[in-house]
Amino acid sequence: MRTAAINIRARQDERSLIDYASQLVGKTRSDFMLEAACDKAKQTMLDQVFFNLDSNQFQQFTQMLDAPVAGNLGLARLMAVPSPWETRPA
Repeated sequence: MRTAAINIRARQDERSLIDYASQLVGKTRSDFMLEAACDKAKQTMLDQVFFNLDSNQFQQFTQMLDAPVAGNLGLARLMAVPSPWETRPA
């Protein structure tokens, strides 16, 4: 059960945008906004990862980071394909 309130002020155009998007996915404005805010909060937290390593682990970690990258033919093929927005009609 939700008991904590979160209040926010928005411009009318922002509220209309959120209302339209929430209707598209069949959610209430509150559910839509809470889900979006929680997704952003989780992503922010994942971007702030802290590694606690002892000196031996840190040395191994930096060796892995400094090691040459192994070839990846599948990735090379994928990167050679032009993006749809880069292709031009003949």
